[in-house]
Amino acid sequence: MIIEGAIIYSNLLVLLALGLTLTYITTNVPNFAQGSYAIVGSYVALTLLKLFGICPYLSLPVLFIVGAIVGLLTYLSLKPLIKRNASVEMLMIATLAIDLILLGVIGAYSEVLSQIVGSTQAKFVFANLDFSIFGFRGILFVSTLVVILLLFGLYLLLYKTKFGIALRASMENPSLAQTMGIDVEKTRLFSWILSGALAGVAGGLLPFMQEIVPATGDLIIISIFAASIVGGLRHISGALIGGYIIGISESLITYYLAMAFGAGFLVYGKVVSLIIMIATLLIAPYGITGVDWKKVRKRLFSQ
Repeated sequence: MIIEGAIIYSNLLVLLALGLTLTYITTNVPNFAQGSYAIVGSYVALTLLKLFGICPYLSLPVLFIVGAIVGLLTYLSLKPLIKRNASVEMLMIATLAIDLILLGVIGAYSEVLSQIVGSTQAKFVFANLDFSIFGFRGILFVSTLVVILLLFGLYLLLYKTKFGIALRASMENPSLAQTMGIDVEKTRLFSWILSGALAGVAGGLLPFMQEIVPATGDLIIISIFAASIVGGLRHISGALIGGYIIGISESLITYYLAMAFGAGFLVYGKVVSLIIMIATLLIAPYGITGVDWKKVRKRLFSQ
């Protein structure tokens, strides 16, 4: 069912875009390795399944921790550049280098795992392991529940704890927050850890809806950036809005184009995301959440 698949895909995009937006707000780094974080989670889930028989759904807490470690290591690698006030372009290139390193590590690991289990693990899916409820795939319910729980947890953290207040202050104005005695370094570190953790969880769920190969992260990063940019890179809520806009649009538009003109159009699904992203940048450079909707309403009603 196309609507079902669109919602599942959108749920995963929200998790990935949320992590990208968090790190961009706190450190101004466009993380091009975000997609590969997810694929690390995918292969860890595969390892736990093949070697220990653990269902990928049950491995999500482990993937949360593994992803957090990957995010931590990435930030520690970028920290010297950030301290030297490196340009956004330099930081972007650094994350591209990290992405290539992760791609190489994942590819090599897939070969090692293939030798251990005695069959190729260069590509895999979990669709055959899924359950169903009332004719709907289990991944629909699990991914939706994961998004709800993580968003609720993030809300409690940001608005109900002292650390959350410090984190929001660091996001809005790092210099002022530091002047007020807030440890901005801790908030930056936390954002990268959480970003990796969210991607790890998304990676564990991704094989339930599509085939995974070592380079899958480099394919989905287009949609991740599109979701964050369309929603607004300077607002956490933008990841939620952009994730569903891009996820549903990319799925539905690609599907109907393929129905009308042939299955070959399925290959160009990412073009839909790019077109929506470009259109958003032309109309609203700061994304949907960056638009002053009060002014828009006044202009519409004044006319």
